[in-house]
Amino acid sequence: MLIKDWMATAVLTVDANTSVMRATRIMKENNIRRLPVLSQGKLAGVVTDRDLKEASPSSTSDMDIHEMYYLLSEMKIKDVMTDKCISMHLDDTLEKAALVMLAEKISGVMILDAKDNLVGLLSETDILRGFIHATGIQDGADQYVIDMPDAPGSVTRVIDTLREYNARVLSILTSFEDAPAGQKRVSIRISIDDDKLPALEQDIMNLDNYNIVSHNKDELQNLPSKK
Repeated sequence: MLIKDWMATAVLTVDANTSVMRATRIMKENNIRRLPVLSQGKLAGVVTDRDLKEASPSSTSDMDIHEMYYLLSEMKIKDVMTDKCISMHLDDTLEKAALVMLAEKISGVMILDAKDNLVGLLSETDILRGFIHATGIQDGADQYVIDMPDAPGSVTRVIDTLREYNARVLSILTSFEDAPAGQKRVSIRISIDDDKLPALEQDIMNLDNYNIVSHNKDELQNLPSKK
């Protein structure tokens, strides 16, 4: 999955010479937590709501309200922004972006084109949307987690078995860290008639050194909600 297919392209920006007061207003009015900062059309940094709060005079300071507003109107974004913002490119993968964001403990990255022009913003939410799409969970499919030999062709044997039951494969995810030694753990989401499941499971278990770790079908009708 590529970043360009999941990023937000409608991105608000401010110039490096924009006042802190104006940037604060933009973020509040649009309910956003970060603003890319441009200088001569190129990405120069990023300013967050935290940066603006730290730059603003404390409510306990001796300044009167007029002095405070004057200070904020004169202070420029370039004086409070972070100039070492993380950026990636359109054709980088969503998975790579997730690794970067996790390692850097950030919730978003700026996206540049081949000429280093800012063209989008990728957030945690965008990555979650991509992950959900890739797993196929939104289709209410059955998920099987299977430990199988870590050898060429082992997944193909399962796929061949699924084909015999006219099962539609929606996603396949593989991991090694949580599998027994010499095996890999494969999560497969499929769409299949319920009456075929018992026979399918038995055929998979009959494969040499294959073990069904779990079988789930997520209930999507009554998801937890704050409402």
